[in-house]
Amino acid sequence: MKPQIELDRGRHAAPQLYELLRAQIVSLDLLPGEPLSRVQLSAEFNVSQTPVREALLKLTEERLVDVFPQAATRVSLIDIGFAQETHFLRKAIELEIVRELALSRPPELIADLKALLRRQEILRDTPDLGGFTETDQAFHRRMYRAAGKEALWTLVHSRSGHIDRLRRLHLPASGKLDRIVSDHGRILAAIEAGEPAQAQDSLRAHLSGTLEYVEKIRQAHPQYFTPARRP
Repeated sequence: MKPQIELDRGRHAAPQLYELLRAQIVSLDLLPGEPLSRVQLSAEFNVSQTPVREALLKLTEERLVDVFPQAATRVSLIDIGFAQETHFLRKAIELEIVRELALSRPPELIADLKALLRRQEILRDTPDLGGFTETDQAFHRRMYRAAGKEALWTLVHSRSGHIDRLRRLHLPASGKLDRIVSDHGRILAAIEAGEPAQAQDSLRAHLSGTLEYVEKIRQAHPQYFTPARRP
């Protein structure tokens, strides 16, 4: 039995459960297709079933959990089509963001991105994939905030669970962490140099990294994916 996890009693339980379960799903600590029991989750987190139900409802809205009435609740399988749609949305938004930032070159942003890049370089050489991923997310989120578009980050984040799981499956691939660090370095250099076209080209190449290998990832882990859609 898993050790009981203590929640912060000064905060509502449902949002904390949502955050914890979402993190476990995206990190693949809870695998695609894994069953979820409200009774077991209530015992694990020492709460009633009401906040568990609320957390699972939000995860269902984000398509990270599937509820089958009178049957079962499971972590959703990875839907490549949905991941591709989210990638399209994120790319469209971030291409405009990096263009704006390269034109304005905010000094505070550049300093913060350099600090995040240094942290990623350190984490690249450790087994801490979770910390590396968090820093990766922080790098991009900081750009949204600098452009005054943090609400759009929230929108993208709410849809990103499927593509984030794809990326997590891809992270252990040889050279993947090096490529992410290198891509971030190129994006940062273009923003600092005031080169909007180069910033966009670098971002476009960066965001396409995982989807280029999606079929190989699916073949390596077929049990984690929904059946391929027919044209």
